[in-house]
Formats: sequence, structure tokens, C-alpha cells
Amino acid sequence: MSSTPDITDSLRAQIIARPDIILGDQDLMRALVAGNERAMGENIVDLRGIAMDRLEARLDRLEDTHRSVIGAAYENLSGMHQVHRAILRMLDPLDFGHFLRDLGGDVAHILRVDRVRLVLESAQRDGDAAMAAAGDVLSVAEPGFIKCYLTGQRDAEARQVTLRQIHGGEARIHGDDTGHLRSEACLLLDLGENRLPGLLVMGSKDAEQFTPQQGTDLLAFFAGVFERSMRRWLA
Repeated sequence: MSSTPDITDSLRAQIIARPDIILGDQDLMRALVAGNERAMGENIVDLRGIAMDRLEARLDRLEDTHRSVIGAAYENLSGMHQVHRAILRMLDPLDFGHFLRDLGGDVAHILRVDRVRLVLESAQRDGDAAMAAAGDVLSVAEPGFIKCYLTGQRDAEARQVTLRQIHGGEARIHGDDTGHLRSEACLLLDLGENRLPGLLVMGSKDAEQFTPQQGTDLLAFFAGVFERSMRRWLA
């Protein structure tokens, strides 16, 4: 007699009635294939088994890719909703001081950044009442400062959106107490004809929030809306 116990009639009937139970269980199918290989002996090459292993490995890679694509699509959709909400909040204020205060408050909170600063170049360093009411959101710099900051004083064209990691932050950009910032997004602003450029800077404590490898389409769109709003206030 065989020392291996026979399969019970009830289990055999259940398998015959529902073979999909076994076919849908990857661990069980692997055990059956391994058992079949052992039964054939070590000197027999099972080409079908090799092909199945390769197909299974390819399927695993495809599933990983599928999950990555879904994750990236969800992240892009979430980012788009964030930018849209921030733009709507940015369009609410009816005066420039309120606009700037919201920029460092609700807009920064929606975008999930730790600091938002607006830098304007001006030949006159004295700000008006609206600038004073902006608190630590607005910074005024001399002409040429923004390009030097974006390019590191190199003779290069400044990009509209610059994403990079930092160790702390430039005090003239981020204000006081900037040692905790680890990455930033710099949005170059065209404020209109015969006006000096501006710069909108978002700072984050997370070193991975803004990196050069990331896409910039959403931030470029946000910069386009922001600079048009600024032209309206400056007019």
C-alpha cells in the first residue's frame, strides 16, 4: 500500500466542480508544478515548466509596472487638484495686502509647502504700505538678483521653473529661520513690459518634495496664473 494518504472523495469532488479555485491560487499552482517536476525526475528537462516560470516573471514585472503607472497617475491627479484649489484661493482677495497674506497662509497650506515668498526686483528699496502689510511674504531685491539666484551667478538662461534641493535657505529669499528648509521650487515671473522680473519661491522641509527629476507642467501653469494676477495688482 502507498504510504501517501489518498485524497478524500469530498475534496476530489470539490476540485472537479470548482477547478478555478486551484487555478486562481498562485501558491497552490507553484506547489503542483514543483510536485510534477519531482515526479518526472532530475534528468528530464521540462520546457513547459521553464516557459511558465518565464511567463510568471514577466507577469510580475507587468503588474509592478501597472502599479507604478497607476500610482503616478493618482499622484498627478492629486497634484492637479492641489494647484487648482490654490489658484481659486489666490483669486479670492480684493486687495493686494490680503492677496500676499493669503499667499503665505492658505495658499501655502493647500500646496503643502512650509514657506512661500515673493521676490520683486526694484531700483527703490523702500516698500509701500501694501508691502509692509504683507509681513514676511514679500522681499524686495536689487535688479539682477533673481537671475543670479536662479543660475548661481553663471552666464546661463534662467528657467521658468527651477526645482532643487537646498541646505537651509537664502535669508533674502526665505526670510529668517530658514535652516530647516531642504528643497525649493522657484517660479520665474514675467510681470509685463517695462517691469523687472519677479520670483515666487516655495520652500519645504522635505528634501524630496522638489527635485530636478520631477515634472514642472503644473508649476509652470501656476506661475502663469500667478504672474497674470500680479500684473493686475501692479497696474
